[in-house]
Formats: sequence, structure tokens, C-alpha cells
Amino acid sequence: MNQPQYLTVTALTKYIKAKLEGDKHLFSILLKGEISNFKKHSRGHFYFTLKDEGAQISAIMFSRDAEKTGFSPKDGDHVLVQGRISLYEPSGSYSIQVTQMKLDGIGELYLKYEALKKELEEKGYFLIERKRPIPKFPQVIGVVTSPTGAVIEDIKNTVTRRYLLAEIHLYPALVQGPDSASSIRNQILYANQLGVADVLIVGRGGGSIEDLWGFNEMPVIDAIYNSKIPIITAIGHETDFTLSDFVSDLRAPTPTAAAELATPNTIDLKKQITEWSEGMHYRLASVFQQKKTELLYLDERLERTSPFLKVKELHEKLVRTQDDLHRNFLYQIEIKKRLTESYKERLKSPIERIYAGKEKQEQLFIRLERSIQTIFHMKTNRFDVLREKLSALNPLHVMDKGFALVEKDHHVITSVKALKPGDQIDLRLKDGRAHAKIIEIKEN
Repeated sequence: MNQPQYLTVTALTKYIKAKLEGDKHLFSILLKGEISNFKKHSRGHFYFTLKDEGAQISAIMFSRDAEKTGFSPKDGDHVLVQGRISLYEPSGSYSIQVTQMKLDGIGELYLKYEALKKELEEKGYFLIERKRPIPKFPQVIGVVTSPTGAVIEDIKNTVTRRYLLAEIHLYPALVQGPDSASSIRNQILYANQLGVADVLIVGRGGGSIEDLWGFNEMPVIDAIYNSKIPIITAIGHETDFTLSDFVSDLRAPTPTAAAELATPNTIDLKKQITEWSEGMHYRLASVFQQKKTELLYLDERLERTSPFLKVKELHEKLVRTQDDLHRNFLYQIEIKKRLTESYKERLKSPIERIYAGKEKQEQLFIRLERSIQTIFHMKTNRFDVLREKLSALNPLHVMDKGFALVEKDHHVITSVKALKPGDQIDLRLKDGRAHAKIIEIKEN
């Protein structure tokens, strides 16, 4: 009996790998599905799972191919991929090696939406400072929407409930389909041409991105941007955002919310009126109380300013003024008296002035003699001091002690080195001169 032949796991895996990777139908395949478990490696590789309702497959996209992708993949994206099947031997798992990937359908619209949004933002379509204020008390509210949808009914009910003073003018338009953009644009332009509406609500109910696409097209966007009437957009559900929402003056999450934003609430108005009325009564009461207090002060002032009190105050003031006048009069008399004494002192007789001048002259002469004597004594003492110093420095004074001054050819000799035997010299003594001849020289 033949023994059964057992294969190794490696051998089986290699066989399956050869079958999978060698199959011409699996070498280049096209798949579509939803991305999940997406991860981007630090080197740029993409790792993710591609799935649909019934199955899933692992996928890898190397960095050289990932760099060519025109978008940033994420979980939930529906994509179209091209690649080939490969098998990883250590784990025995197969996967698809993706070489090309692009968004599927709705994804392409999303890319177009993002590109146009970026372009409009750079052009200033979304600037806050250009948005127009919504009037608080509109008389006419224009609505650009489908005449048969629920949007117009919701807006009518809300406006009727909140603010009966406003009229609703419908500007019927297609809000879905290839002609929706031009229809919405035309109705916005028509409303601006009539100039009746104080505010416009542009909206429709919910739907897919394809259903709402008319509100992402330039004809509608330009009509909203150039509208002279303030526009509130209410497009789709609360989570839906179209480019018209960014351009409009105000975005509402629902048509009902748009009607609420366009109108004041009657209940709120009544409450506000009540508060204003209470505030007015309070302020009137405060004014009356203030006037009453002022009247009391005026009564007191009137009482203080009665004729009797006024005469009394004037009499007291007259007494004070008389006292001040008397004091000032005495003060002026005293000043004049002193001034007169001064003038009398200055207006002496000529003889008195001569005697006074002569006396002053004598005093000055005495001071002059004293000054001359003082200076003479100072100069005499200075002369004596200088004479003593000069005498001490006189070389002839040394001769009194027996010294002589030696000269040769009218030059003073101070060293024997300047002499030689046979030289004729002059000796200058205290009381005369002597002539001598050098016989011998000895040095110390």
C-alpha cells in the first residue's frame, strides 16, 4: 500500500501564490469599494481594507504610486482601484497591490466642490464684512424654492405663527436637475429686479450631493453674491453645506429655521414691549421723584432768598464793607505819613548837606591815610624779607669765611681737571683780586 504524500505548508503556499500571481485575470484587476482601517506609513505607503456589503480584501499602495493620487484617502471614501493580486507567504494572506486609485462618483463631486470652494474663498466670496444685515421687521419675505415642495408650506406656517405683518412672495424655481441652477439664478435676479422683498429665502429639502448640486454652481453663487436683497439659505438638512450657504448673508439649517431667522417672534415682541412699558413706567416714576425732590430744594432756596433775609444779608455786608473801608483808610494814612517823613529826611538844607559831605570827606581821608600806612608797612616788611633771601644767596657772602673765586680766561673754574701746570688764573677775594700761576696739580 502506497504511503500518502504530505505537503509542507510552505510548498502549498508557494503553489497557491504561483497560481494567484500567475493568473492573467488577476494580474491587473479593477475593483471598487469603501475604504476602512486606513493607515499611512511614515515612508508614504498606504495600508487599508477595501470592502463592500459582502466581503473585504486587504490592500497596499506603495509610496511611488501613492504620490500620484490626487486626494487624501480616508475611512468611508468610495474608491475605484486598479492593481494585482499578491500573496504574502509568512501569513498565507492575500491582498491587492494597488497601483492607481481615484474617488468613485460622489467622491469626484466632492473634489470638485472642495476645489471651487477654495477658489471662491480666495476671491473673497465668503468675507464676513461684505454680508448684508437681515432686516428685523420685514414687510415682504421672498422665497425662491419649488412651488410643490414642503419648504414653502413650512415657511408659510412659521411666518404665520411668528409674525402676521409679513407677506410671503413665492418665486417658483427648479431646485433639482440640470436646469436647476439657471432657474434659481433667474428667480433671484427677478426678485432683485422687482425690488419688493425685504429679504429672500433660497432653499429646498434634503437630498444627496447630486440633488443639491445646483446650489454649488456658479450661476446661483454669482446671483447670491450680487444680490441687493439680503439672502438666507436653507438648503438640505442641518448637516448639508453647499457653496451657496457660504456666500449668502445668513445660513439656516432648515427652512423652518430660515423663516424664524427672517422674522421676529410675536411672543418675543410682546415680551419686549412689556419690558419696555415696565421700564418706561419705572423711569417716569424716577423722573417724578427727582422733580419732587428738586421742588423741595427750590422751596428751601426760595425761603432762604426772601426779601427780609436778602435785606439782612445786604446790611451785614454793608457793615463788613464799612469796617474794611475804615481799616484801609487808616492804613493808607500811615503809609502816607511814613512817605512824608522819608521825603523830609531827603529834603535837608544845603548847609546841612555841605556839613554832612565835609564830615564824610574827613572820614574818607582818615581811612585813606590808614590804608597808605598799612600798605607801606606791608611793602617794607616784604622788602626786608626779600633782602635777607638775596643776601643768603649772594656768592660774595661766602668769601667772608676765607673762600676765593677761581677764574681762567673769564670763566669760573670748578675742577682741577680744567687746569694744567703753567696756566695763569685770577683769584677773586673779598676785598680784591690776585693773579697766580699753576705750578703743580694734585687730584683727590
